[in-house]
Amino acid sequence: MNAKWTADQIPDQQGRTAIVTGANSGLGFVVGRELARAGARVIIASRDADRGARAMGVIKAAHPAANVEVAQLDLASLASVRAFATHFIARHNQLDLLVNNAGIMAPPHRRTADGFELQLGTNHLGHFALTGLLMPAFNQRHGPRVATMSSNLHKGGEIRFDDLQGEERYSRWGAYGQSKLANLLFALELDRKLKGAGLPMISVAAHPGYSATNLQLSGPPLQERIVMRLANRLFAQSADMGALPILYAATYPDLPGGSYIGPDGPRETRGYPTLVQPSDRAKDAAVAKRLWEISEKLTGVKYELLKPAAA
Repeated sequence: MNAKWTADQIPDQQGRTAIVTGANSGLGFVVGRELARAGARVIIASRDADRGARAMGVIKAAHPAANVEVAQLDLASLASVRAFATHFIARHNQLDLLVNNAGIMAPPHRRTADGFELQLGTNHLGHFALTGLLMPAFNQRHGPRVATMSSNLHKGGEIRFDDLQGEERYSRWGAYGQSKLANLLFALELDRKLKGAGLPMISVAAHPGYSATNLQLSGPPLQERIVMRLANRLFAQSADMGALPILYAATYPDLPGGSYIGPDGPRETRGYPTLVQPSDRAKDAAVAKRLWEISEKLTGVKYELLKPAAA
């Protein structure tokens, strides 16, 4: 791995089409901007179409030749996820890269439109459904990949199969850790299934360390947001730095499937992209398989293209 890899080292993305969820702000905005700067056609998948349009305007102002468009996507609604996938497949003849970036952090207990606990439903189940519905669109001839954003806080997470939706006991941070662990379990299981199906496609994951974004300032209660705003100013690295691991995961040539990328600094809180290790829980294939099966049942989305290749 190259030392001190930066966005200037992103390979030419001309001819490639990328979807970035949550690209209207924060890390997702940086990812979308840098992919567009490198020549990719970028679809900003945003819950708020107006904010997505403003983000697109900023990118085009900085890079007039950028090929960027906006599409409405609410990951907390399976109907919206299905509509987005249908719209994309109808308008585009290929997909080369999906960056599952959008997320929410530590809100009070709420439910999605489909009745799921909000963090699990948005961070994991929405992306699980989106990826599955987009599988037929991936351009299997030119090394497509899925890059999923996890968090260093996945290490404290646990998949509570006996209370997955937090109905009996809800902890805002516990639910966040569960959702981020689910992201990583999904990314690694998807790569195992891609290999098993013999497809020339990879699934990778990344985490941003401690980065200053809107994520910390939108979900938690007011008193926590005040503390986090101060901590962001004093301790966090910039969104530009925080986006490097997912950009590396999304674009670095010949990156092995199943790779997990994070910052190279102390405790993976800041620094330049490097290979890091998932927790033992994230590497538990039996838990990943069970979560996958439950996610299929909850979302109604099955990955038909991932049937094992014939021997």
